Amino acid sequence: MDENNPVEFYKKLKEQLTETSKWPSNYLYKFIVETETDKIDRINTIFDNMGAVINLKKSKNGKYTSVSITVDLDSPDEVIAKYKEVGAIEGVISL
Repeated sequence: MDENNPVEFYKKLKEQLTETSKWPSNYLYKFIVETETDKIDRINTIFDNMGAVINLKKSKNGKYTSVSITVDLDSPDEVIAKYKEVGAIEGVISL
C-alpha cells in the first residue's frame, strides 16, 4: 500500500475492484504480521462472524506469520473498510 497517500490508494483499489469483479464476490486478503498472538487475534476478530476462511502460515524461522483470509463481501467499499480496520493494527503489512 502507498502509505504516503492512502486516499489515492483506496480510490484506485475501488476502481480496480469495480472493473474486475462482480459483486457480491469472494475476496482474498493477505497480511504479514510478526508472530505475536495478540495481533493475529485482533485480525481474526475483525473477520469474526463473517464466514471467513482464515489460513495462517509461519515463516521458516517463526518470526512472521502470513495471514490469508477469504471472505464473501458485497462491494468494493466493504473490501476497503476491512483493509482500514486491519491497517489500524500496528506492524501489519497488507499485500
